[in-house]
Amino acid sequence: MTITPPALSVFETLESEVRSYCRGWPAVFDRAQGSRLHDEDGHTYLDFFAGAGSLNYGHNNPVLKRALIDYIERDGITHGLDMATTAKRAFLESFQNVVLRPRDLPYKVMFPGPTGTNAVEAALKLARKVKGRESVVSFTNAFHGMSLGSLAVTGNAFKRAGAGIPLVHGTPMPFDNYFDGQMPDFLWFERLLEDQGSGLNKPAAVIVETVQGEGGINVARAEWLRALQSLCERRDMLLIVDDIQMGCGRTGGFFSFEEAGIVPDIVTLSKSISGYGLPMSLCLFKPELDIWEPGEHNGTFRGNNPAFVTAAAALNAYWADGQMEKQTLARGEQVEQALLAMAAESADPGVSLRGRGLVWGLEFTDPARASAICARAFELGLLLETSGPRSEVVKLLPPLTVSPEELDEGLRILARSVRETA
Repeated sequence: MTITPPALSVFETLESEVRSYCRGWPAVFDRAQGSRLHDEDGHTYLDFFAGAGSLNYGHNNPVLKRALIDYIERDGITHGLDMATTAKRAFLESFQNVVLRPRDLPYKVMFPGPTGTNAVEAALKLARKVKGRESVVSFTNAFHGMSLGSLAVTGNAFKRAGAGIPLVHGTPMPFDNYFDGQMPDFLWFERLLEDQGSGLNKPAAVIVETVQGEGGINVARAEWLRALQSLCERRDMLLIVDDIQMGCGRTGGFFSFEEAGIVPDIVTLSKSISGYGLPMSLCLFKPELDIWEPGEHNGTFRGNNPAFVTAAAALNAYWADGQMEKQTLARGEQVEQALLAMAAESADPGVSLRGRGLVWGLEFTDPARASAICARAFELGLLLETSGPRSEVVKLLPPLTVSPEELDEGLRILARSVRETA
C-alpha cells in the first residue's frame, strides 16, 4: 500500500501539540466498520488498537448501532444527570442479570463522570472515606489515568511529570515478577507494613491492574493476585481492581480478575462498557462500602443515556450465553502461536511475548525497533501501538469480534513488519 500523507493543515495549525496518536498514523479517517477503518483517500486499515480498548465489539457494531438509532429516533433521553430513566433501568437490569448474578458478585453500581480516570478518582475517594486514611498503594509500571489522583498512583515518569505539582499519598510497590522471580512475593510490602520505622502510613487501599496495558502488557499471575487479596484482608486494606482496559471481556472473562477467583472490594470499568465508544464509566463496590452522602461525588455527564442503551445491547448480545469468552480465548491462542513463531524467527534474542485473551505484547530490547515495526505496519495497512515505560512493546488489542481471517491477516502484516525492520 502506498500512502500519501494527508493535508493536515488545520490539525497542525489549530489543534494543540498534545495530540499523539495522529502523529503515528498520518491519515484523516472517515469511516469505520467492524475491524476496519477507512481514510478519506480510500485506504483501508485493519484495526489492532480498537480505540485503546474502547471498541471491544468493533466499530459501528450493527446490533448496538440499531439500538442507538432506534432510541434517538424516538427522542429518548440523551442527558439525564443521575435521574431515573428507562435507559438507565434497562442497563442496570441487564448488568445485574447478565454480569453480576451469574458470577455471584454483590456490587453496588455507581456512575461517576464518563471516563476511566473519573472512575478511579471515585474509587480512591471512597476507599479513603471508608477507611479514614490517605495513603494508597499502587504498583510499578501502573497506569490509572491522567487526573491528579489517578496520576499519583501511576508509575510512568513522563505522565507523572505532566501534573506540575507534587503527587502525594501514593506509594509504589513491585508488580508481579518485577524482580524476575528473585524475591518472594510481597516481601518488601509486608516488611514495610510490619516495621513501625518504615515511614509507610497505613494504606486505605491497594489499586492494581491484573494486566498492565500501558505498562507493557505485564500479566499478573493468578496466585499473585490471590496473595494480594489475602494481604489486603489481613492488613485491613481495600483491594481496588482497575479493569478499565482489561475488563469487558478483553482477557476472556467479563472481568479480568475472574480467572484468579478473587472478589475485589472496588472495581472500576470504562472504555468498552458502553460497547460503542460512547463515554461511560462505572465504579462498583461491595454494599457495605456504600457510605456516600447524596451528591457527595457527582458529574454532569454521569447520565449518558445513549451509552446506557448500547451498553445494555452489548451485554444482552454478547454475554448472555458464554460464547464470547470462549471465542476470545480461542482467538488469543491464535495470536500466541503467531507471536511465538515471530519470536523464534527473530535475530534479536531478547524478543519476548506475553498476554492473555486478546491483549498481547511483543517486547524488543531496542525501543526504536518497536516504534519502527508499528510505523511499517501502518504503511502496510495495520494500526498498532507501543506500550511500556520505554515504548519497547508492540501492543496488540484487536476487537473481540475480529474474525479468524482478519486476525490472520493482521498477524501476517505484523510478521512482515518485524522482518522488514530487522
